[in-house]
Amino acid sequence: MKVLPFKIPKPENATLVVQEDIVSKLFDKLHQHQEIQISLIKKGEGSFIIGDRVGEFGEGDIFVIGENLPHVFHNDPGDGSVHMISLFFMKATYGDIFFSLPEFKHLDPVFQAASLGFKIKGHNELQRIFAAIPSKSKLQRFVSFIELMDLIEKENLITLSTAIHTKAYGEEEGKRMRDIFEFTLNNFDQSINLDQVASVANMTPNAFCRYFKQRTNKTYINFLLDIRIGNACKLLSKKTDLSISEISYASGFNNLTNFNRKFKSIKGITPSTFRRTHQ
Repeated sequence: MKVLPFKIPKPENATLVVQEDIVSKLFDKLHQHQEIQISLIKKGEGSFIIGDRVGEFGEGDIFVIGENLPHVFHNDPGDGSVHMISLFFMKATYGDIFFSLPEFKHLDPVFQAASLGFKIKGHNELQRIFAAIPSKSKLQRFVSFIELMDLIEKENLITLSTAIHTKAYGEEEGKRMRDIFEFTLNNFDQSINLDQVASVANMTPNAFCRYFKQRTNKTYINFLLDIRIGNACKLLSKKTDLSISEISYASGFNNLTNFNRKFKSIKGITPSTFRRTHQ
């Protein structure tokens, strides 16, 4: 299977693709596709990369991901199955003017925000409509899809990525980016230097640094830091049996002082304050 670009299987005579995953491990390869994706995390938690944004997902989260925006969801191992429901569609499928009709003009901000990807916390009504879609007929699915879009538009849409990705990666470049992301997600808790990750990309360190910055809009060091801090946040809020020192080492930091400094620079508060407010 080609990882980049990723082809969404389309059933016959359907313009809206519905996919329900109840698995122990999500498809955790960096990929992109032409379709806009709307996903509900019905169960499970983990981390995501969308464009140049690294973050965490959990139960009730809804993501909207624009066309050709590279992304990957990586659920936490050992936490049981993860349940994700996703809708895939292309605006062009419904004609050039469909979503430009007066009845849908209020959805323009949703499509604009989707180009950078955004995440919202799905309230009960959103989750109820979303969760029922897989069991509906094709027409009922489309009606529910419009209902979802109408409800999402009323939410506070906070974009994730800082750069719009319109380019579809070729297979070779896609594999290189996938290998870099996969190596980082699997080894962030270990010591990683630029020579190591550059060798994964089969490049010199200097060439790798330029390559990564051009494609993700951030340095590799900052990307790695985002993943490590994200993991630390998860452990601080859930692993009450671990000390802050143990969490810092489990997240790839070689000393507590450096961890405290980096954590506060990104989150604006100390790890101990974060733990008190998020448990």
